Amino acid sequence: MQWARSSRALRVAVVLAVAAVLVQGIRVWLDSKRFVFQREEIAQLARQYAGLDHELAFSRLIVELRRLHPGHILADEDLQWVFVNAGGWMGSMCLLHASLSEYVLLFGTAIDTGGHSGDTIVHGPGEATAVQWGAGTWMVEYGRGFIPSTLGFALADTFFSTQDFLTLFYTLRVYARALCLELTTYLSSQGH
Repeated sequence: MQWARSSRALRVAVVLAVAAVLVQGIRVWLDSKRFVFQREEIAQLARQYAGLDHELAFSRLIVELRRLHPGHILADEDLQWVFVNAGGWMGSMCLLHASLSEYVLLFGTAIDTGGHSGDTIVHGPGEATAVQWGAGTWMVEYGRGFIPSTLGFALADTFFSTQDFLTLFYTLRVYARALCLELTTYLSSQGH
Protein backbone atom coordinates (compact mmCIF):
# COMPACT_ATOMS: atom_id res chain seq x y z
CA MET A 1 0.00 0.00 0.00
CA GLN A 2 2.81 2.40 0.90
CA TRP A 3 4.53 1.54 -2.39
CA ALA A 4 1.35 2.37 -4.37
CA ARG A 5 1.06 5.78 -2.70
CA SER A 6 4.68 6.65 -3.36
CA SER A 7 4.33 5.45 -6.96
CA ARG A 8 1.25 7.64 -7.45
CA ALA A 9 3.00 10.61 -5.82
CA LEU A 10 5.99 10.09 -8.11
CA ARG A 11 3.75 10.07 -11.20
CA VAL A 12 2.01 13.25 -10.05
CA ALA A 13 5.40 14.89 -9.42
CA VAL A 14 6.63 13.87 -12.89
CA VAL A 15 3.46 15.21 -14.56
CA LEU A 16 3.76 18.50 -12.66
CA ALA A 17 7.45 18.79 -13.55
CA VAL A 18 6.74 18.15 -17.24
CA ALA A 19 3.91 20.71 -17.17
CA ALA A 20 6.19 23.28 -15.52
CA VAL A 21 8.88 22.70 -18.15
CA LEU A 22 6.30 23.03 -20.96
CA VAL A 23 4.89 26.26 -19.53
CA GLN A 24 8.38 27.71 -19.11
CA GLY A 25 9.28 26.60 -22.64
CA ILE A 26 6.21 28.36 -24.04
CA ARG A 27 7.10 31.53 -22.08
CA VAL A 28 10.66 31.52 -23.43
CA TRP A 29 9.36 30.91 -26.96
CA LEU A 30 6.87 33.79 -26.72
CA ASP A 31 9.48 36.14 -25.21
CA SER A 32 11.90 35.44 -28.07
CA LYS A 33 9.33 35.26 -30.88
CA ARG A 34 9.05 37.79 -33.67
CA PHE A 35 5.36 38.46 -34.18
CA VAL A 36 3.70 39.10 -37.55
CA PHE A 37 1.62 42.02 -36.26
CA GLN A 38 2.35 44.87 -33.89
CA ARG A 39 -0.24 46.18 -31.44
CA GLU A 40 0.17 49.78 -32.53
CA GLU A 41 -0.20 48.84 -36.21
CA ILE A 42 -3.58 47.20 -35.57
CA ALA A 43 -4.69 50.09 -33.33
CA GLN A 44 -3.68 52.64 -35.98
CA LEU A 45 -5.61 50.80 -38.70
CA ALA A 46 -8.66 50.57 -36.44
CA ARG A 47 -8.47 54.33 -35.77
CA GLN A 48 -8.00 55.03 -39.49
CA TYR A 49 -11.28 53.32 -40.39
CA ALA A 50 -13.27 54.24 -37.27
CA GLY A 51 -16.42 56.19 -38.03
CA LEU A 52 -17.07 54.47 -41.35
CA ASP A 53 -19.90 52.02 -41.84
CA HIS A 54 -18.54 48.83 -40.26
CA GLU A 55 -18.85 46.76 -43.45
CA LEU A 56 -16.87 49.33 -45.46
CA ALA A 57 -14.34 49.74 -42.65
CA PHE A 58 -13.83 45.98 -42.36
CA SER A 59 -13.43 45.59 -46.15
CA ARG A 60 -10.78 48.31 -46.26
CA LEU A 61 -9.04 46.90 -43.20
CA ILE A 62 -8.84 43.43 -44.76
CA VAL A 63 -7.41 44.83 -48.00
CA GLU A 64 -4.81 46.84 -46.06
CA LEU A 65 -3.81 43.88 -43.85
CA ARG A 66 -3.39 41.68 -46.93
CA ARG A 67 -1.20 44.35 -48.52
CA LEU A 68 0.94 44.72 -45.40
CA HIS A 69 1.09 41.01 -44.52
CA PRO A 70 0.73 38.85 -47.64
CA GLY A 71 0.07 35.21 -46.84
CA HIS A 72 -1.13 35.90 -43.30
CA ILE A 73 -4.79 36.89 -43.84
CA LEU A 74 -7.35 34.25 -44.75
CA ALA A 75 -8.73 34.28 -48.30
CA ASP A 76 -12.23 35.68 -48.85
CA GLU A 77 -13.69 32.19 -49.27
CA ASP A 78 -12.37 31.22 -45.82
CA LEU A 79 -13.72 34.31 -44.03
CA GLN A 80 -16.85 33.43 -42.10
CA TRP A 81 -18.86 35.22 -39.44
CA VAL A 82 -19.39 32.85 -36.52
CA PHE A 83 -21.43 33.34 -33.36
CA VAL A 84 -19.36 33.53 -30.20
CA ASN A 85 -20.59 33.16 -26.62
CA ALA A 86 -17.94 33.60 -23.96
CA GLY A 87 -17.99 34.87 -20.41
CA GLY A 88 -21.74 35.42 -20.63
CA TRP A 89 -21.66 37.82 -23.58
CA MET A 90 -22.75 37.10 -27.15
CA GLY A 91 -21.52 38.42 -30.45
CA SER A 92 -20.11 37.32 -33.76
CA MET A 93 -16.57 37.16 -35.03
CA CYS A 94 -14.75 36.83 -38.31
CA LEU A 95 -11.25 35.44 -37.91
CA LEU A 96 -8.73 37.09 -40.26
CA HIS A 97 -5.47 35.65 -38.93
CA ALA A 98 -4.55 33.05 -36.35
CA SER A 99 -1.43 31.19 -35.39
CA LEU A 100 -0.25 29.54 -32.20
CA SER A 101 0.83 32.95 -30.89
CA GLU A 102 -1.39 35.67 -32.46
CA TYR A 103 -4.85 36.33 -33.80
CA VAL A 104 -6.64 39.18 -35.55
CA LEU A 105 -10.41 39.11 -35.81
CA LEU A 106 -13.39 41.32 -36.42
CA PHE A 107 -15.97 41.30 -33.64
CA GLY A 108 -19.39 42.78 -33.32
CA THR A 109 -22.74 42.49 -31.66
CA ALA A 110 -26.20 43.45 -32.84
CA ILE A 111 -27.57 43.30 -29.28
CA ASP A 112 -26.68 44.84 -25.94
CA THR A 113 -24.44 42.31 -24.23
CA GLY A 114 -21.99 42.06 -21.37
CA GLY A 115 -20.17 39.64 -19.16
CA HIS A 116 -16.76 38.56 -17.93
CA SER A 117 -13.75 39.66 -19.95
CA GLY A 118 -11.71 36.56 -19.34
CA ASP A 119 -8.09 37.47 -18.79
CA THR A 120 -7.42 38.75 -22.29
CA ILE A 121 -7.71 42.50 -21.72
CA VAL A 122 -4.30 43.92 -20.89
CA HIS A 123 -4.06 43.88 -17.10
CA GLY A 124 -1.59 42.56 -14.58
CA PRO A 125 -1.32 38.79 -14.13
CA GLY A 126 -4.48 37.26 -12.69
CA GLU A 127 -6.60 40.39 -13.15
CA ALA A 128 -9.85 40.45 -15.13
CA THR A 129 -12.80 42.75 -15.58
CA ALA A 130 -16.33 42.85 -16.95
CA VAL A 131 -17.21 44.10 -20.42
CA GLN A 132 -20.38 45.74 -21.73
CA TRP A 133 -21.14 46.49 -25.37
CA GLY A 134 -24.15 48.23 -26.83
CA ALA A 135 -26.04 47.01 -29.88
CA GLY A 136 -24.15 47.88 -33.04
CA THR A 137 -20.68 47.72 -31.47
CA TRP A 138 -18.02 46.60 -33.97
CA MET A 139 -14.29 46.31 -33.42
CA VAL A 140 -10.98 44.85 -34.50
CA GLU A 141 -9.44 42.53 -31.93
CA TYR A 142 -5.78 41.57 -31.72
CA GLY A 143 -4.52 38.94 -29.32
CA ARG A 144 -1.03 37.73 -28.52
CA GLY A 145 0.17 34.85 -26.37
CA PHE A 146 -0.25 31.08 -26.48
CA ILE A 147 -3.58 31.14 -28.34
CA PRO A 148 -4.60 27.50 -27.72
CA SER A 149 -4.67 28.34 -24.00
CA THR A 150 -7.51 30.82 -24.65
CA LEU A 151 -9.79 28.23 -26.19
CA GLY A 152 -11.11 27.10 -22.79
CA PHE A 153 -12.62 30.53 -22.13
CA ALA A 154 -13.68 30.98 -25.75
CA LEU A 155 -15.49 27.65 -25.94
CA ALA A 156 -16.74 27.05 -22.37
CA ASP A 157 -20.16 28.63 -22.99
CA THR A 158 -20.56 26.38 -26.03
CA PHE A 159 -20.03 23.23 -23.98
CA PHE A 160 -21.82 24.23 -20.79
CA SER A 161 -24.53 26.63 -21.93
CA THR A 162 -25.50 26.99 -25.60
CA GLN A 163 -24.43 23.52 -26.73
CA ASP A 164 -24.22 24.97 -30.24
CA PHE A 165 -21.85 22.36 -31.62
CA LEU A 166 -22.31 23.47 -35.23
CA THR A 167 -20.84 26.85 -34.28
CA LEU A 168 -18.06 25.01 -32.43
CA PHE A 169 -17.31 23.13 -35.64
CA TYR A 170 -17.21 26.38 -37.66
CA THR A 171 -14.96 28.03 -35.07
CA LEU A 172 -12.47 25.16 -34.97
CA ARG A 173 -12.56 24.80 -38.76
CA VAL A 174 -11.68 28.45 -39.40
CA TYR A 175 -8.91 28.28 -36.75
CA ALA A 176 -7.52 25.14 -38.43
CA ARG A 177 -7.60 26.89 -41.82
CA ALA A 178 -5.72 29.84 -40.37
CA LEU A 179 -3.10 27.52 -38.85
CA CYS A 180 -2.71 25.77 -42.22
CA LEU A 181 -2.27 29.15 -43.94
CA GLU A 182 0.44 30.10 -41.45
CA LEU A 183 2.21 26.76 -41.91
CA THR A 184 2.06 27.13 -45.71
CA THR A 185 3.38 30.71 -45.52
CA TYR A 186 6.17 29.64 -43.16
CA LEU A 187 7.23 26.71 -45.36
CA SER A 188 7.14 28.93 -48.47
CA SER A 189 9.39 31.46 -46.76
CA GLN A 190 11.84 28.66 -45.88
CA GLY A 191 12.11 27.62 -49.53
CA HIS A 192 10.19 24.34 -49.21
